Amino acid sequence: MHAPLDATVGIDNASAIFVAARHPKSFVSLDTADHLITRRADAVYAGGVIAAWAERYLEPAAAPAEAASAEGTVIVSETGEGRFTQAITAGRHHLSADEPPSVGGDDTGPTPYDLLLAGLGACTTTTLRMYANRKKLPLERATVTLTHAKVHAEDCAECETQEGKVDRIGRAFVLEGALDAQQRADLMRIADRCPVHRTLTSEVVIDTHEVA
Repeated sequence: MHAPLDATVGIDNASAIFVAARHPKSFVSLDTADHLITRRADAVYAGGVIAAWAERYLEPAAAPAEAASAEGTVIVSETGEGRFTQAITAGRHHLSADEPPSVGGDDTGPTPYDLLLAGLGACTTTTLRMYANRKKLPLERATVTLTHAKVHAEDCAECETQEGKVDRIGRAFVLEGALDAQQRADLMRIADRCPVHRTLTSEVVIDTHEVA
């Protein structure tokens, strides 16, 4: 790999290395990268190209066993790879969370509010599917788009809070299938009965403590 703007090692040196190397080999231009690839975007690109190129020549390695959390327990820990990057373990599932660049994050995963909306959305469509199966409704697929915003309480007619700001979550459904008007109305009614919806709209107590 060589960057045309590299002022430390010229293209002649990179070309000589390429000619001397045995096959399999490839020559990749890094465009505007510097010699030490100090920009994160350039480093990520270089790493991705190397990994994709080398994969076809390597035997697949067994994935390392990752620790699982107990059922019903979620573990979140800083990774140290970015300012806000978090590793999440939920049972045997592993995912990440981060913040967007606009607030200093690296955008390597969903934001905490994204994950909150995802939990509500997944619970909602699962509840619709269970109801449709039980009632034998011709629901082919349910899709829900969720949004979150802070709004002034005085602009929320249905809110009990009348001062400051309140959280407003929007849910927009697309219900595919030969459903009649009553069946669609029933599904919309059932959507509000999903467990996560009930949790978010009821009193929640969060017990916070430090463990040794």
